[in-house]
Amino acid sequence: MSTHRALRPQISGWGLCLVAAVSMTVVSESRAQQSFATGQNIAPAYEGWEKNADGSFDLVFGYMNRNWEEVLDVPIGPDNTIEPGGPDQRQPTRFYPRRNRFTFRIRVPADFGNKELVWTLTSNGRTERAYGTLKPDYFIDDAVIQANNGAGGAGGGTPELMNNQAPTVMLEGESTRTARAGQSLALTAMVTDDGVPRARRLAPTNPRRPGRITTDTATGLRVSWFVYRGVGPVTFDPPQISTWEDTRVGRDSPWSPGWSTPEAPEDGRWVTQVVFNAPGTYELQVQAHDGGLATTDAVTVTVTR
Repeated sequence: MSTHRALRPQISGWGLCLVAAVSMTVVSESRAQQSFATGQNIAPAYEGWEKNADGSFDLVFGYMNRNWEEVLDVPIGPDNTIEPGGPDQRQPTRFYPRRNRFTFRIRVPADFGNKELVWTLTSNGRTERAYGTLKPDYFIDDAVIQANNGAGGAGGGTPELMNNQAPTVMLEGESTRTARAGQSLALTAMVTDDGVPRARRLAPTNPRRPGRITTDTATGLRVSWFVYRGVGPVTFDPPQISTWEDTRVGRDSPWSPGWSTPEAPEDGRWVTQVVFNAPGTYELQVQAHDGGLATTDAVTVTVTR
């Protein structure tokens, strides 16, 4: 079942100001901490709220793992809790490096009013919190999401993005599966997209120009599997395109200078093999991303010896 809820884009002045402010804050922090490969903590991030047609709202969260290399696992519990109503409100337990935007949504009723949800994360000895509210300044829509993802380049937006629709994903097979540690399991996702935005390569680094102060990404349909929940090494074949903002040169990341989107399978079937090294319960998510908007679906796998 898809987790993206389509909204009609509405660009507003304050919305773009919010994008610029968030982007500059994250980039400034990124530059200050580039030397940290491991040992840093995760900062939960409240991205904003979306309004649904039935009057309810979605509170949207992401995070910033301050490490460049260390992937952190924080199980649901006192160190990873969302209250009230928690501790488990479908937040991730595996945290990839650097900035991960618009990671999950929590639906709240139309009468949520002035209440708030608080996501508390403790990692590497430090506790931080994100506060989800319906304050007007935190309203987001597809236009804001695409600008934050970098689909519009340094300018923050292009006319074609106004009509962009998120990719669609349909998984082949059951959403709950079993596997044995060390044995390969096939994952197949049927993905379609409207071709908007057009595929755009991310420009290579130019030493004569200053670094970007806003997020920029290559565009065009890409599909990646990643571990959303579960503890233990997991190997995907082929290796997956990064879903986190790895801006270093030479990385298989849409945010890496010079990166271009690979050709999609002609039949729209993206086939991946996965191997689990340890028993346990894992939630794997597949993300179909066009550079502006993303859709995810999930498979839960119980792994035995």
